[in-house]
Amino acid sequence: MAKYIYEHKNWTSFSWQDKAINAVFGEVKLMQGKIIGQMNALGFSAKEEATLTALTLDVVKSSEIEGELLNYDQVRSSIARRLGINTAGLVPSSRHIEGVVEMMLDATQRYTLPLTEKRLFGWHAALFPTGYSGPYAIEVGKYRSGEMQIISGAMGKEKIHYEAVKSKLVKSEMGKFLDWFNNDNQLDFVLKAAIAHFWFIIIHPFDDGNGRIGRAITDMLLARAESSGERFYSMSSQILVERKRYYKVLQKEQHSTGDITEWLEWFLHCLKNAMLATENTTHRILRKAEFWKQHKNTAINERQRTILNMLFDGFDGKLQSSKWAKITKVSTDTALRDIKDLLKKGILQETTEGGRNVNYELADFTLN
Repeated sequence: MAKYIYEHKNWTSFSWQDKAINAVFGEVKLMQGKIIGQMNALGFSAKEEATLTALTLDVVKSSEIEGELLNYDQVRSSIARRLGINTAGLVPSSRHIEGVVEMMLDATQRYTLPLTEKRLFGWHAALFPTGYSGPYAIEVGKYRSGEMQIISGAMGKEKIHYEAVKSKLVKSEMGKFLDWFNNDNQLDFVLKAAIAHFWFIIIHPFDDGNGRIGRAITDMLLARAESSGERFYSMSSQILVERKRYYKVLQKEQHSTGDITEWLEWFLHCLKNAMLATENTTHRILRKAEFWKQHKNTAINERQRTILNMLFDGFDGKLQSSKWAKITKVSTDTALRDIKDLLKKGILQETTEGGRNVNYELADFTLN
């Protein structure tokens, strides 16, 4: 069995090949600047909306990676309440969701504060308010006292994927980690986020919740990289999409001798993909905001406004007069009148695919 990385002397003197990561690292830095620029061009409420969406996704998807499905509306409401964002249809959320949200907001909104043992224990206690993880009682708000193995397979045929640092070494290893986290500021924060995630996961200091806390630590450093608690993309959403590769690379690099190039490469590509996904959303928000600005004096009735907003937010399937009638609860004649009015104003156009039913789409317009 190959040695684990932490069994090597001075194992935390990580190294990597700059040549292998330079190109993607440059792209990530460029995109970070671009997204912040685009977001600052948005109006205040659109920017708030983008932040609320990104934070909600981050909380929901980080739990989903662990196989736990949280209620999206409850998470969104909890975040909106805590950030003082006025949003329609707030719903009460469970104690468990409040705890998960508390941890994420503490990491991203108070990103300048030091990361301490006490703060980590608070996050852990917030994640497990009942002292249980599923049906199992766990040690909450303190480092684990038992050994930790990650195992799969049926009884008698178990396969050990990972054996974490011995429990008696956890406190001293975490001391080293926190000292580096708080005091070593030579590294770019994006690279630091990647290394912190890996380092924390290798130690696996808690009985449970290590993945979620590791991702919160990542978000905290990404917030530092941008000097902002406003989040516009969700790293956890992207990790969920690339989950297989995430575990594969972690498994491979846990046996490395200290060169973590492959991990950094994966992390930076994942971050780039998270930002690309946001770019599409941002583009939609920008187009929608620009459209309504250009048409602030155009006569548009409520039904038309509803459908146009749906088209900007990503309409399901094709828009036909029968669908318009169904959504706005009017007759097909009224729907057709609404559509013809928008065709005349150059806001809608017929699509070119032909067929028996006429389909409609938004006409192109220029972004100022």
